[in-house]
Amino acid sequence: MVETRAQLAQLDPVWAQIIAEAQDAIDFEPLLGGVIHSSILHHKSIESALSYRLSLKLASSEMSEQLFREICDEAMASDPEIALSARADIVAVNDRDPACDRFILPMLYFKGFQAVQAYRIAHWLWREGRKDLARFFQMRCSEVFGVDIHPAARIGKGIMIDHAHSIVIGETAVVGDNVSMLHSVTLGGTGKEEEDRHPKIGNGVLIGAGAKVLGNIRVGNCSRIAAGSVVLQEVPPCKTVAGIPAKVVGEAGCDQPSLTMDQLLQTAPGPEGQS
Repeated sequence: MVETRAQLAQLDPVWAQIIAEAQDAIDFEPLLGGVIHSSILHHKSIESALSYRLSLKLASSEMSEQLFREICDEAMASDPEIALSARADIVAVNDRDPACDRFILPMLYFKGFQAVQAYRIAHWLWREGRKDLARFFQMRCSEVFGVDIHPAARIGKGIMIDHAHSIVIGETAVVGDNVSMLHSVTLGGTGKEEEDRHPKIGNGVLIGAGAKVLGNIRVGNCSRIAAGSVVLQEVPPCKTVAGIPAKVVGEAGCDQPSLTMDQLLQTAPGPEGQS
């Protein structure tokens, strides 16, 4: 068994860590044994565990858990990038969310992580031309998690959505790699145009709680959008914007704002050296 664990740790370190944490969790809290066994330890891969967990959460009287699971299994078998992106998302959540100290937590409890993985299945369906089924996934994700991501949106890997309540990401939105956002963020359109109408978020961007980014505008790499801002114009790379409407108020403050999660706005010292 030790040799098997060592081999698994080399082949798939994220899944190996999840397995180890699941076993420790059962030792500490036996009452969760059934949940953890069915959700994690019963499975031979992270792909299988994700399919089971998503199907369990999304199933309803309209579509059974078994059907959801078959769709998820098919998607992950067809596109290995789905599960690879999920691994990157788990690492991102663990690195950036101070409330997350184990890889097992996003898998079991964090609706932001689970909603993004459900989106990834819906996006695969959309690309396969199965748009009605993709929209059904979108609807269930919105109903269950309070997260509404259009299946045509393009989202990178290493994504962390903290709390994840009332997230809206529109049809033509693009979100780069290693992006962090908090609850009540909207990446929306303006007017009734039907073409490319949603924001393009660069890599390494931090979007604060309640921020609204509207229209076909570009947010540059490693920039920072302050909480509650309404962004209507393009944001240069490595800058901080704040306000309604949002304006550049300074530098981003670090090379990777989405990794540090620092949302404080630094102000210049006053006349007596006080900020």
